[in-house]
Amino acid sequence: MLKVSCNVSNDQIHALAQCAFLGRCTSTLRRNDAIWCRPLRKPPVLARAVLSDRGGASSGVLGSDRMVGSGSGSLADRLRLGSLTEDRLSYKERFIVRCYEVGINKTATVETIANLLQEVGCNHAQSVGFSTDGFATTPTMRKMHLIWVTARMHIEIYRYPAWSDVVEIETWCQGDGRIGTRRDWIIKDHATDQVIGRATSKWVMMNQETRRLQKVSDDVREEYLVYCPRELRLAIPEENSSSLKKIPKLEDPAQNSKVGLVPRRADLDMNQHVNNVTYIGWVLEGWPCDIPQSMPQEVIDSHELQTITLDYRRECQHDDIVDSLTTVEPVEDATAVSELQGKNGSADVKEYKEDLPQFLHLLRLSGDGLEINRGRTVWRKKPAR
Repeated sequence: MLKVSCNVSNDQIHALAQCAFLGRCTSTLRRNDAIWCRPLRKPPVLARAVLSDRGGASSGVLGSDRMVGSGSGSLADRLRLGSLTEDRLSYKERFIVRCYEVGINKTATVETIANLLQEVGCNHAQSVGFSTDGFATTPTMRKMHLIWVTARMHIEIYRYPAWSDVVEIETWCQGDGRIGTRRDWIIKDHATDQVIGRATSKWVMMNQETRRLQKVSDDVREEYLVYCPRELRLAIPEENSSSLKKIPKLEDPAQNSKVGLVPRRADLDMNQHVNNVTYIGWVLEGWPCDIPQSMPQEVIDSHELQTITLDYRRECQHDDIVDSLTTVEPVEDATAVSELQGKNGSADVKEYKEDLPQFLHLLRLSGDGLEINRGRTVWRKKPAR
């Protein structure tokens, strides 16, 4: 994967960045450890200069000119490494994995992946003129005080990016019947163009004042369908897909639980409820199970999350107290699960017929036991490094 080199001095980086941002150079050369810029003869166009994996500087390492801002729009629009694709029916953006986004394995956490998916989805909506006040609300939705909320999220990670790797995420949305919309993502290693993850999600509309769900009106549908693929496009093929598999309710007694989880202020999003990514962390609080027949410590140390599916059943407020429950789910046909993972793009990942432990999860309110979220996770052995 592409690594950002630290072999160039800070002064060189600052000079290069200033020169590129102000439009004073069109290309860069490295001669005898010095960075040279060629002067512009035409009106300046914003260029992004980044360090190559050989320590040099290049204005094209992260992509073609189609993915670079033209200088119009906000400063954020001009600086982010993303834009609509040529057909304007999907959006791509690149991200460098930061040191604070990785875990003990020096690879990105699943929460990092989920946050990037959310970020690129919001940037897509903003790029077509929708508001980010309520996560991609259309003009009609804003007039009617409607917002999008997550109903289901399914993420498959075939290989985790490491610190300093560059990933490219493509996203698009499309209609999903009368009750909501669907958003898909494909995650690639930018250096190799290899697919390292996929995700799909379903969203429904909620009235921000009454907190009740509402059907998607024709006016709202017309506003966003013009930016959707004309034919159904799925990041994860639905035939035999685990993304559609029903998640049964986990009943007490659970094999493992973490009780008394309290939302922090930082867990709340702009819609005044707990951010959907926070639920992922809470779900994993109930894992691993303590019982010997499920996941002993040596297995825990050798496994990583492969797939996570979450059904969001009610929103969580800042004063709620949450319990996280987890129980092992028997796999009826481990061979079928292995084949399924391969069909969804993980052909480069070694599959284990008897070593894909699978769990059911439940988040509930501590007081009355009302369901907040149902989940399923599948784990695999960590690759040798």
